Amino acid sequence: MRWSSLCCLSAIALAAPAALGQPEPRAEAPVAPQILEHVDPEYPPERLAEGVDTTVTLFVTVEKDGTVSDAVVAESGGAAFDDAAMKAVRRWHFSPAMRGGTPLRARIRVPFHFAPGPHEQQPAPTQTEAPKAADRPAAPPPPRPAAPKPVEFAGGVAGPHAVAEPGKPIEIHVQGRPNPPRRAASDFRIGRAALSAAPHATAADLLRTAPGVHVAHPEGEAVAQRIFLRGFDAEHGQDVELRVGQIPLNQRSHLHGQGYADLSVIIPEVVRSLRVVEGVYDPQQGDFAVAGSAYFDLGVEERGLLLKGTLGSFGTRRLLALWAPEGQSEDTFGAAVVRTTDGFGDGTRGAISGGAVGQYRVPLPDEYSALLHVAAHGGRANLAGVLRRDDIEAGRVGFHDAYPDLAARAQSAASTRLQLALSVERSDDDGSQKSAWLWAATTGYRSRMNFTGYTQRSRRRPEWVGRGDLIEQANQDAALGGGIAYRTPRIPLASWLSGQVAVGAEVQTDGIDQAQNLLQPPQNETWDQRVDASIQLTGIGAHADALLELSHYARLRGGLRADLLVFDVDDRIGNFIPAAQKETHIEGFRRTAAGLAAGPRVTLELDPLPALRVSASYGHGYRSPQARLLEDGDNAPFATVRSYEAGATLRPGGGLSVTAAAYETRLSYDLAFDAAEGALVRIGRTTRRGLVAYLQAAPSPTLTAGVSATLVHATLDEPPPPTPENPSPPYVKGQQLPFVPPVVVRADLALKRPVFTIAGAPVEGRLGYGATFLSPRPLPYAQTAAPVFVVDASLSLRRSLRVGRDAAQGGPWIEVGVEAQNLLDAEYADAEYSFKSTWPGAGGASQPSIPSELPARHISAGSPRSILANVTLSL
Repeated sequence: MRWSSLCCLSAIALAAPAALGQPEPRAEAPVAPQILEHVDPEYPPERLAEGVDTTVTLFVTVEKDGTVSDAVVAESGGAAFDDAAMKAVRRWHFSPAMRGGTPLRARIRVPFHFAPGPHEQQPAPTQTEAPKAADRPAAPPPPRPAAPKPVEFAGGVAGPHAVAEPGKPIEIHVQGRPNPPRRAASDFRIGRAALSAAPHATAADLLRTAPGVHVAHPEGEAVAQRIFLRGFDAEHGQDVELRVGQIPLNQRSHLHGQGYADLSVIIPEVVRSLRVVEGVYDPQQGDFAVAGSAYFDLGVEERGLLLKGTLGSFGTRRLLALWAPEGQSEDTFGAAVVRTTDGFGDGTRGAISGGAVGQYRVPLPDEYSALLHVAAHGGRANLAGVLRRDDIEAGRVGFHDAYPDLAARAQSAASTRLQLALSVERSDDDGSQKSAWLWAATTGYRSRMNFTGYTQRSRRRPEWVGRGDLIEQANQDAALGGGIAYRTPRIPLASWLSGQVAVGAEVQTDGIDQAQNLLQPPQNETWDQRVDASIQLTGIGAHADALLELSHYARLRGGLRADLLVFDVDDRIGNFIPAAQKETHIEGFRRTAAGLAAGPRVTLELDPLPALRVSASYGHGYRSPQARLLEDGDNAPFATVRSYEAGATLRPGGGLSVTAAAYETRLSYDLAFDAAEGALVRIGRTTRRGLVAYLQAAPSPTLTAGVSATLVHATLDEPPPPTPENPSPPYVKGQQLPFVPPVVVRADLALKRPVFTIAGAPVEGRLGYGATFLSPRPLPYAQTAAPVFVVDASLSLRRSLRVGRDAAQGGPWIEVGVEAQNLLDAEYADAEYSFKSTWPGAGGASQPSIPSELPARHISAGSPRSILANVTLSL
């Protein structure tokens, strides 16, 4: 397809806007719950003779519907009195806490007074009070139709009494997710409505909703995704810091790619929101935050049991079960999923996978809460590998097929991950926050891939050649980490100036075993060894951050991040002895190294108009080195990045938001894919300059939309020097960085509205749409990849299982729908490369199709049109 045609199609697609979240609301003081119905506790009969006069204070969790879901003792008055108070308060009913007209889950403090004598009548606390908010006028609660009047506590009780003590106000602490301050114009927060607009088969695909982000899966299932972010080609995550909660997903010194991060452990239906920071401007951003960071927040707002079944193209079958118990926090849920597929093409992409994730939030005394997280994933897939473009054009192999050769048909991958985390936190209305967390993870990875056909020669037995370049890589990692963080309350420094300070530290240790061999199918016999190593890696990071705010019109945020890494490497085939040399030692190279990275991050925000915010940001980040490349006593050479950005966000009202930013990023050394080793290699200094524009629109609750475009000019400033093994490297000074698309455009749409009625219940129609355009990308050896234009869409009908007036109250529902991925059935390459290879011809011929040492273009095919039907039942 011609460039002009693609541009026209892109323009048509981008005319349909996308669901990328609501404009950021301004913070408002929470309005406390009001007591609507109450029950006084019973004075324990067994303690009546003792004449005990005591007070019990409870922390009570009030849900969004006003019911009490949990209560714990904050101040005990004795076991019998505690139990009586707990039984009574669970029967109370409130109007919920509110902020900006939206009900919130809140935690309140309720004192109960137990006395053996009669109780004198006193005014009842008909409305709770928010603590530490005397300087903020509380907004009146929004009107609630047909709500009963607040109930006054009974007085004049004869004999022993037990009542909610009227002399003390009920304190409120709204339980909400911490919302970190924005660190730049390109600090994007994406809610569930936007994430669920267009079809997203995996959690990695959710990243496409952020401006300038494109995600590809060129190597197939069971292998981590490839992320493009404003000029960076994060082959498997090495330039993007990825976290779920406080758990880092990037793996240091992974054999297949430094910073390897497989997002398959996240089930997309339980991702509540996504934060993408493009650039490194927040002191909390750690290792691999070179292009930026992405943080996945897990939670389920709609409570109950959800079952979803999917069936569609290429034998794809998927079953999801999700349970979010009523009366519990959105953070509390459990989900499990299984999926199988035959894969597109000629049967070389079959896969099976499954996963589970669960969380449970527990309220603790003194307004703390704990969150327990556990998740696991496992999968195995057959891989098709790459194809030479000249073989496709000559008809020797189909675009979506694989070479018939054994060395191509033996490609596969398997991966596993298990992670556990426990975090404890407290967030107060004065802006202070305390948190601590501990996590553990174990991961396994094994792949067999062949990129180059038949070019390799054994290092141990040079006469062994032509057995196929099937590279086996194995990486096992057991990691343990944790951290603490504290943020002070807002500190008034003057009538026009306030400040705040935040500090934190985190630690991580990894035990890694890795190996790389060449295999000969069909028995996968090892015919050469390339890597056999064990690595112990320990990292310690600390950050400090400060805020100065001038009369709500200007804010200066700045801080420092420092990280120490210590490496201990046992390279069992280091100091390799070539076959032609006399043995003078035993192979092996044991060494230690350490490195320190530190740098500032600062952001200045100005609000010259109520609807306009402008900002300027600078940050100094880093990426840790591959451990096996270090020498003994080496000062570990971190890749350092300096990122600059200036931007503005305009919110004129009506649900419209426009963000524009210009940026520059300088990296001390970069990484690029090397097909001969199936891994990343170092290439030198690089610079990226570009622009990003992001339009969001939410004119009504039924429609949200947005379009983003990112332009980047990415260049190589310092190419790697020639070597005897590679006298003509594929990179030259000043060239555009390979694989990086200069233009990325994304459009999404979410539309929902009632369409008709069945048996007295309205049926809601839902439409989702997403389109991605990538401009032609430069490749090594002066080649260029073809542009990409892909459209995804979904359509569904949802009906409540209730009838009449009850249908409008929510509750159980059923939904049937269909999803189309690559709706226009575009024939596109998920990835394109340029390197030397030698493959046999079609039909298993012994001679290569083009026996040449010249580099050739290779592709990994993207999926053709895929239609999936699904049925969802919510109970």
